Amino acid sequence: MDSYTVAQLGRHFGRIGARLKVEQIENTGGRRRGGMEPFTLDVSESGRGSRHESYILRVRPEIYPALDLAVLDVQPKLRHLLLMARPLEGVADVAERSRYLCGHDERHWFVAAVKSGQNAATGVQEAMESLKPTGVSRRQHQLRVPARHWNRRKNAAFQRQGEWFFLPSRVFPPEFLILRDEAVRRSDDGKPHFVEYLYRDGGEEVYVCPQRPQGLTFPQYQKLIADRSEARGWGWQAMRRNMQVYARGKIRHADHATITLDGWHRVLMSGEVLSNRVAFLD
Repeated sequence: MDSYTVAQLGRHFGRIGARLKVEQIENTGGRRRGGMEPFTLDVSESGRGSRHESYILRVRPEIYPALDLAVLDVQPKLRHLLLMARPLEGVADVAERSRYLCGHDERHWFVAAVKSGQNAATGVQEAMESLKPTGVSRRQHQLRVPARHWNRRKNAAFQRQGEWFFLPSRVFPPEFLILRDEAVRRSDDGKPHFVEYLYRDGGEEVYVCPQRPQGLTFPQYQKLIADRSEARGWGWQAMRRNMQVYARGKIRHADHATITLDGWHRVLMSGEVLSNRVAFLD
């Protein structure tokens, strides 16, 4: 990247009301096999509220001259833009295109990795739709929700709080299985959403620890501790993965307005692509 490209990127972010800082630094804050990510995109807080937030693009010095970033679409009214990193010839670390949706949601700026490759989003609206779980998009069309209402946090198909979607559902859980004021989160380092009434159903048992946050099935767990004896002391917990989760009542989160669900709703997470290059989300 040269100074002209950096200035251009800054102007695009400025059009949605955001600030962008670019740093050349060896420690980009995102880890991958073999070392640090070539670059990361982060949201940095210097105070409370979005006025004190900035986007920070951290790039390894050896990657910086060749890094090719392009803004595919800017929507100032929505306060969103779609950013793409083009593949770098001869650089294995950046061998494929990657796309990031940057924008403002309710109280804070965010960055979310979106699907690349075939049928990848080329505009903000497509990117926003790609982040919705399959069930949400299908329900929008079944109920014929007008396209102008798709980005609302509440419409006929769903309610949304951050990256969590809530779809009305006809379930009648047994009273003794209903949990009160339960915390749910996307990952261990994410801020929790507190659910007034919550019910979980199904899923598979997995073993989770800080070194294996996505969890291992029992055969995988047995194989790991057989191969690596030190893994026994990693502080494992038995949990359930891919359960169906239902919520009712008030949903609270530090960064979002409280919403109230009248009746049981199926809880679905956004379809965000997990990426080590997104150093801060939520």
